[in-house]
Amino acid sequence: MYKPTTIQLLFAYVLWRIWTRTMPSRATGSVCGAVWRLAKIKTMNPRPLKVALLQMRASTEADVNLACVEAGFEEAARHHAVLLVTPEMTTVLDRRPGALLEKSHAQADDPYLKKICALARQYQMDVLVGSIAIQVDAQRLANRSFFINKQGEVVAHYDKIHLFDVDLGAGERYQESARFVAGQEAVVVKSTHYALGMSVCYDLRFAQLYRDLALAGADILAVPSAFTVPTGQAHWHTLLRARAIETGCFVLAPAQHGQHEDGRTTYGHSLVVNPWGEVIAEKPEGIGILMTELDLSQVQQARAKLPSLQHTRPYQLRVVEA
Repeated sequence: MYKPTTIQLLFAYVLWRIWTRTMPSRATGSVCGAVWRLAKIKTMNPRPLKVALLQMRASTEADVNLACVEAGFEEAARHHAVLLVTPEMTTVLDRRPGALLEKSHAQADDPYLKKICALARQYQMDVLVGSIAIQVDAQRLANRSFFINKQGEVVAHYDKIHLFDVDLGAGERYQESARFVAGQEAVVVKSTHYALGMSVCYDLRFAQLYRDLALAGADILAVPSAFTVPTGQAHWHTLLRARAIETGCFVLAPAQHGQHEDGRTTYGHSLVVNPWGEVIAEKPEGIGILMTELDLSQVQQARAKLPSLQHTRPYQLRVVEA
């Protein structure tokens, strides 16, 4: 049930006192009712959340990529964004053997993470860093996503759980597990205005992860990615829309795009999908910011229409030989 705040009640009372001294008594009821309705509408329909997605073409050099991130902050700030989301492998994208390990740091020592924290503080903006290769031991890395608040503090991090070990044919093979350690923990960040579920790229194909994030309170799902062109053309839009529909969440999917220095080509098409599964913003190609506004009341509206999160039932599985 709606309950007005103390300030709203006080505001209505002051207007009522002024009105009753200057207007006939019959008008007081309608005026107070109008004030009450206005206060209620403003409370129940909060200002949309302005979000910026950064599409990149990350190089093998971190300084070049950090310049792109800083330009993204500047543009997002001009549009009054409160959250910036960057793609997978924001600081370095380099698949050459041993190269990424040589360029990586432990989290406490990573100069590029520190720089992004400083930018978040400078621009007073939350940022979801899609991922950075973080050194966890002498030979292995974590594909780690970070949530940094507008004070420049690392609030949470998430290590990519599902690693990209695939053979797409035509010589395009990836074995992420050869260099990276899989994460073990899913993460939801609850901010003042929203709750964000964290994931990275290949996680997108594992629907139960996103259902668990939604059940834990997420109303936004982040899917920072560096999708290949073949898989992007075949599955990118379909999978992102499916995750939004299944969970009743907004989905933010900033992407890498184009021909990279290490030889790979990424699909681009940074997307924003609403809780009904509709694409509301897209940047097919190029580098730069994709702006969007999220009306988070749509989350509850979608879930009220299709409350599938509440309808999960346990079951047994039987296999019958025919």
